[in-house]
Amino acid sequence: MSTDVVAERRLAGDPAMETSEAEEEPSRVDWGTIWKPMTVMISVFFVFFYLPMDSQRFTNAVLESLHLVKWYAQEHVLLCLVPAFFIAGAISCFVSQAAVMRYMGPAANKVLAYGVSSVSGSILAVCSCTVLPLFAGIWKRGAGLGPAIAFLYSGPAINILAIVLTARILGLPLGIARAVGAILFSVVIGLLMHLFFLKEETQKAEAAMHLPPVEVERPLWQNVVYFATMVGILIFANWGKSPQPVSIWNSIWAIKWWLTGAFAIALGVELILWFRIKAYKVVLSAIVVTILAFAFPHEPLVAFGAGIIAITVLITTTRGESEDWFNATWGFALQITPLLLGGVLAAGLLLGRPGTEGIIPSEWVSSVVGGNSFGANFFSAVVGAFMYFATLTEVPILQGLIGSGMGNGPALALLLAGPALSLPNMLVIRSVMGTTKTVVFCSLVIIMSTICGMAFGHFFP
Repeated sequence: MSTDVVAERRLAGDPAMETSEAEEEPSRVDWGTIWKPMTVMISVFFVFFYLPMDSQRFTNAVLESLHLVKWYAQEHVLLCLVPAFFIAGAISCFVSQAAVMRYMGPAANKVLAYGVSSVSGSILAVCSCTVLPLFAGIWKRGAGLGPAIAFLYSGPAINILAIVLTARILGLPLGIARAVGAILFSVVIGLLMHLFFLKEETQKAEAAMHLPPVEVERPLWQNVVYFATMVGILIFANWGKSPQPVSIWNSIWAIKWWLTGAFAIALGVELILWFRIKAYKVVLSAIVVTILAFAFPHEPLVAFGAGIIAITVLITTTRGESEDWFNATWGFALQITPLLLGGVLAAGLLLGRPGTEGIIPSEWVSSVVGGNSFGANFFSAVVGAFMYFATLTEVPILQGLIGSGMGNGPALALLLAGPALSLPNMLVIRSVMGTTKTVVFCSLVIIMSTICGMAFGHFFP
């Protein structure tokens, strides 16, 4: 058949020609769904193929990572993380998101709006991933730019899990500096963003609609007492001993478990009165925990662990909001625990425990982020802003860096810039409020983190 005839039949829409043409086309490989897993598989293969098992530094680093994970599991998971998971789960269930958005709207009192926004991180206990949809929601509902930015920064920067771990593991001064710095940063950066885009904010405030009234199932005072009780358990269970032999701190430490038990009793009463949990269940649980506490007076983790199991059974065997509380708690634990332990392993492998060596020599770290120079603080702030830190993984990573020679100032700079920002975080923020606002926001975070790090490093070298 001539070429002209074939062309004419194709133009005429001959089905035979279409079938013939389709049969002649070779099958196509969808490389978009193949090359990524193939790259991962090949990379993993070469990593295992070239494992330097003959290297003394590498084998020591592997042992150090396992030692660090063991220490975390013994010292921090049961006493610190598990109670904080329950608090975070309760907050996500019983604190109304609508109420948070209402108090941050353009019609709200400015002092109240910035105050609520700046401390919402410790109240909501959200991570850098969770805060993005919340930020997008309040932004689209008409929240002011200043309060919305304060919420965006403070959400992942000062959640209760990070504050407790930072103070307990990296030291009380650094923990307090992180909490206070993050709260002040959120307000200052929010105010500066409001001033930089004042004209646009004025127009938005005039067109904004008021949020509807918030309906709550439980009075505010009950929620306050309930959260204060759980925070009391968390604080006193983790109360450490002061190096000074005689001090008020050590006086409290001597009775820490009696105070923890008193808060636990108060929580049991609240579960009966406000969460409709059967009284006999709570009483039986209390008896079991009390017996274990007196049977193992020198092993408080036995009774504390039994208490954790007891509250889990109580809230999972009761229908309604208590069951939702456990589901939210389990969600936090499932999301955070694997990432945290993975971060601990990575920190131990790369940097070792404090006073030991990992794969990266400590002199490399100290040469870049040691001391308190502008370069060291700025470098830490920039790296922290672009790196992605899973929730709480910045704590063990920084612990290893400090042990390898990182200065306190650069450590704080990374703590203030890292958890609140990351490259994926920046891309999402840009899609919500545009390129200009995103660039200004990220620049303010880096600059202020650098300045704050230098100031902290000067007073706490």
